[in-house]
Amino acid sequence: MKKLTVFYLEGCPYCRKAVKAVKELRAENPAWARLDMEWIEESASPDIAERYDYYFVPSVFMGEEKLYECSPAHDGAEIRRQMERCMRAACAEDGEGGRGNRE
Repeated sequence: MKKLTVFYLEGCPYCRKAVKAVKELRAENPAWARLDMEWIEESASPDIAERYDYYFVPSVFMGEEKLYECSPAHDGAEIRRQMERCMRAACAEDGEGGRGNRE
């Protein structure tokens, strides 16, 4: 499995939805429970955040590749769908529990 890096902000309602989605998805799929996800609070680590190309949070990267950047138009269902897609992509790198391809 590849590691995912997630940039977020405390107090962000979209980020809270992403955290909730990941918790639910991990509970549903044991392979995803083992997935390495580094959550970086953007304002606490600006030196790290500035090395990545994104504007909105949450934003998810696998290595340097941006897999997802939230949009203000995204609702909870879309955020969950996108977080699931990212998790599948990370697991698909070595065939563990991916159950699908990146879109």
